[in-house]
Amino acid sequence: MSNTAPIEHPGWLRSGDFTEADEPLRLFAAWFEDARKAEPVDPEAMALATVDAEGLPNVRMVLLKGFDERGFVFYSNDESRKGGELARNPKAGLAFHWKSLKRQVRLRGTVSAVSDAEADAYFASRPRSSQIGAWASRQSRALESRLAFEKAIALHAAKYAIGTVPRPPFWVGYRVTPTAMEFWHDRPYRLHDRIEFRRPDAGAPWTKARLFP
Repeated sequence: MSNTAPIEHPGWLRSGDFTEADEPLRLFAAWFEDARKAEPVDPEAMALATVDAEGLPNVRMVLLKGFDERGFVFYSNDESRKGGELARNPKAGLAFHWKSLKRQVRLRGTVSAVSDAEADAYFASRPRSSQIGAWASRQSRALESRLAFEKAIALHAAKYAIGTVPRPPFWVGYRVTPTAMEFWHDRPYRLHDRIEFRRPDAGAPWTKARLFP
């Protein structure tokens, strides 16, 4: 995973305030800042869970591209398997595991599309080769051969040899707005700390509970 741009986020609490935090976004920002300093590769990597038409879960790794009070953003091809599943059932789960810090964050919530302006701005920030790759990839669909993919890349590279590369209409951003967030911190002898925040909807205040490990 690569092509990661800096992520803007709100202010954060110190890590030691973990169990005292009463609002999950600022706590996540604190942990994410720690992860950016401690994790050697892709601290923004997260597992994304969706559900297919038969109710069978699908999980894959994606990259967090931004977060704020509205939710957590990633980008993908809306014609991909995950795109089809989110179109049918716009709900998802995310999980971060920062192994070097012995911490995890899980969240669940509803999914919506980011604005075209947001998607355009992020697409424009990507390396040109990644922009070409987005046009060439028919994500999740059967590929005849690696050579066929390379030919598609060459075709689109020639098409957009001059000027800016526009964002493909199928390349979109998704925002997961959480209604539940859980913070897990390793403790000796499996006596871990688990703090869960919940709210009935995006406009409601959070409630907090400590969970058994």
